[in-house]
Amino acid sequence: MNRKNYFNLLLVTLFVALNFSFTQAQTGVIKGNITDETGIYVPGAEVMIPEINKGTTTDFDGNFTMVEVPEGTYTLVVKYMGYKDLDKEVRVNANQTLDLDLVLNSSTTTLETVQLLGGGLSAQARALNAQKNRLNITNIVSTEQIGKFPDANIGDAVKRIPGITMQVDQGEARNIIVRGLAPQLNSVTLNGSRIPSAEGDNRNVQMDLIPSDMIQTIEVSKAVTPDMDADALGGSVNLVTRSAPEDFRLAASVGSGINFITDKRILSGSFLVGDRTKDGKLGFMVSASINDNDFGSDNVEAEWSDEFEYNTGIQDAEGEDILKSVDVNPYASAFEIRKYLVQRVRRSFSANLNYDFNDNNSLYFKSMYNWRDDRENRFAYASEILDGEDIGEDDFTITNNNLVRFPAEAERETKGGIPGGRIQNRRLEDQRMQNYTLGGNHLFGNLKFDWMGSYAKASEERPHERYISWETEYMVNNGTNPEKPLQTPVSDISSSDFELKEITEEYQYTEEEDVNVFANFELPADFFNQGSGVVKFGVRGRFKDKSRDNNFFEYSPESGFENMSQTAIVVKDGENFLAGKQYRPGFFTSPEYLGSLDLKNSDLFGEESVQDEFLGENFKVSEDVYAGYVMANQKLSKKFSVLAGLRVESTKIESTGNEFDAENPEEGFTKVSDENSYTNVLPGVHFKYDLTNNTIFRFAWTNTLARPNYIDLVPYRQIDDDEISTGNPDLDPTTSMNFDFMAEHYYKSVGLLSGGIFYKHLNKFIYTNRADLDDGFELYKPFNGDDASIYGAEVSFQRQLNFLPGFAKNFGIYLNYTYLHSKANGIRNEDGDVREDDLSLPGSSPNMFNGSLSYSDKRFSARLSANFSDAYLDELGGNAFEDRYYDEQFFLDFNMSYSINKNLRIFANLNNITNQPLRYYQGVSNRTMQMEYYSQRLTFGLKYDLY
Repeated sequence: MNRKNYFNLLLVTLFVALNFSFTQAQTGVIKGNITDETGIYVPGAEVMIPEINKGTTTDFDGNFTMVEVPEGTYTLVVKYMGYKDLDKEVRVNANQTLDLDLVLNSSTTTLETVQLLGGGLSAQARALNAQKNRLNITNIVSTEQIGKFPDANIGDAVKRIPGITMQVDQGEARNIIVRGLAPQLNSVTLNGSRIPSAEGDNRNVQMDLIPSDMIQTIEVSKAVTPDMDADALGGSVNLVTRSAPEDFRLAASVGSGINFITDKRILSGSFLVGDRTKDGKLGFMVSASINDNDFGSDNVEAEWSDEFEYNTGIQDAEGEDILKSVDVNPYASAFEIRKYLVQRVRRSFSANLNYDFNDNNSLYFKSMYNWRDDRENRFAYASEILDGEDIGEDDFTITNNNLVRFPAEAERETKGGIPGGRIQNRRLEDQRMQNYTLGGNHLFGNLKFDWMGSYAKASEERPHERYISWETEYMVNNGTNPEKPLQTPVSDISSSDFELKEITEEYQYTEEEDVNVFANFELPADFFNQGSGVVKFGVRGRFKDKSRDNNFFEYSPESGFENMSQTAIVVKDGENFLAGKQYRPGFFTSPEYLGSLDLKNSDLFGEESVQDEFLGENFKVSEDVYAGYVMANQKLSKKFSVLAGLRVESTKIESTGNEFDAENPEEGFTKVSDENSYTNVLPGVHFKYDLTNNTIFRFAWTNTLARPNYIDLVPYRQIDDDEISTGNPDLDPTTSMNFDFMAEHYYKSVGLLSGGIFYKHLNKFIYTNRADLDDGFELYKPFNGDDASIYGAEVSFQRQLNFLPGFAKNFGIYLNYTYLHSKANGIRNEDGDVREDDLSLPGSSPNMFNGSLSYSDKRFSARLSANFSDAYLDELGGNAFEDRYYDEQFFLDFNMSYSINKNLRIFANLNNITNQPLRYYQGVSNRTMQMEYYSQRLTFGLKYDLY
């Protein structure tokens, strides 16, 4: 289906739906908006007309609509956990819409002890009510609930939801893993529109790009419904921005702080303002946020081997040196110490409008612009064993089968950029994500019709990224503690011993554009005569273009640069190095000197474009997805509901890459194009049984998919030393059949006890295979595996302990735990044989835990929060020895606030109390591949909120 035919189908669907709606019996409509006494919207409220057994629930903006209501007078009942029931008499007239504005009052027996001054509606109550009344299995967190944790970005906030863990980058949560499934296997949307990715080679959404204070609600759907995008194997995360309020609202915050790793300052600020015109038709909400964070990290990395080759000094009949291979205990064949200095400036702006033309028609516009600058200097010392032809039998020492001394090639490298402007002698990573959405909600007789069109763009630009590196050779002592790998020179080495290796400058740009359009239609259809039921159907199109445009230049100085001592030197000692004082980064060329080099002056430097460094990575991909669905949401009895439906998605992909011919390198690169298309039929059914008003059972059977990463689909071929990387345009999407069961009990005093089990069976999951070629090259290529399975269980408990006496009633508990087990089949080793060892699916952490203990009275609140995720397989190697694992993490954070009055409060947060490092290990847990430390971060400030 092409785009023109798709839009024709959309128009025909709309015409048929409108015609059908006006042929139905004429009845009345009740619609309205529900807020609390402070004017904050009430999501997830139950709205019922008991006389005719008809009901619905409010959306995130507190709106509800009831169609096909017979003419007459009724009692409208609104129920909301933690609030007094509201009864209101209403009169419904045929062919008319009754528009209501309703206000709920808090129940003094449940909320008086847990609300802070100015807190309004309990954040926990809003989230749990919305979650309770969803038919599918969902976790919902509101922005005020997020604010009770010390989380600056949305990724750190999401990691506290059951079944979710996050991969960390520079101390902040970046990539989301839902129920053990890797970041590219999950869907992340903003107001229902897919967020594009600025990552060059995958579909990962950078969750640390979005500030937490810009989001109103986080909705995690672990069992998707047919009206949602199907590419969500683990789950779908929807971020909802703030909507226009019913009355004037103004809020602002200002803060500062310190990063203890650098003793540098943190600056932050935010504001939001919203109101509605006197006639109530036009509402707006504008918000902005900025965070300027000057920090860094201390990093140690190693690559491990259990054999090495040396030159015997004997030649064969053809005069070639004979090499001998020796098996030894695992040793660090390559070793690095890295010191990072980073300034991260995160800015965000959002403007949302909505306009009510009349009771039956409204439009909305939502927008968000996120812009993050990462300025980074990296100082890296590296040493790598000289083996093979470069090492003789007298050049190394083996003690107790440990290789403890050998010759190495050492390198010292400085990463920087040009001076001035926004770059400031640092590598600038400019990441941006913008989203603009226009939509409408309409009522034609009994037909509900909503539509949306959006444009989104994500980009990452790295201009003038410079490196200068120096090298030498010397003997090193190799440590034998695999948890703390260390290589040190046998004798003293100075900057004059290092010769220039290379000076380079590169430019990287990645861009992804998404255009989304959809239309949904909903009609009343009570098949089982239970008072309520709907049929919903719709169409959707998503049109994506992604490209990467990099280049790379190497510069040769015409004179000078005989050794490092001829440049300006900066020394990074190891006295405060968080990985241990034994690690001393040492001396490097200063970033200011690197930035001052006039590389474009041909009298000073020769310039060479090194195509094999970048052309293989450049690509263009177009991906068009056309989808249609139909589903019915029906009550089978007063307590039993079902949602069943079918979704069909058709995908067409066109890709262009560059291929390098290793056998004919003089021919350079050639462009190669390919295309692929497939269609997926995805049925699903959801059951909900209300054992009591507060105890609910849910079951779901769903089918989902995950499309391959873009770079994996590109027909490219890239050679780097002895490694060849290629794409695979013939990759199929990964599909999954999912079963979920969940039981929930909601406490009247605002709380939740839940538990559930789930199972996923994946087909054709994608992994990168490493194969040894006959010519000595290693080939890395993505393949479809056979199948994989994941099963697990979740338990969650959150409650205010207001049943306890005295001050103890002010305490609250938040706990959740997730267990996962996975198994992957059909993975091949470097020899092409299927691996027989019991392999888990990459990304599946077997144990995840969140917990917090809070205290809240009318002015003061404090919370101690813990987050744990177990170690898991991160990347498959050629065999079990080479597999890379992401180590367990335990974060402990503390935050507190004090309300000076109902509008103003002070706050303080202390993050990463445990100084948790990012750690990878190779094969076994005590063999460190990377350990990166960030230290603690303290922030404090003022928040003002006027309702």
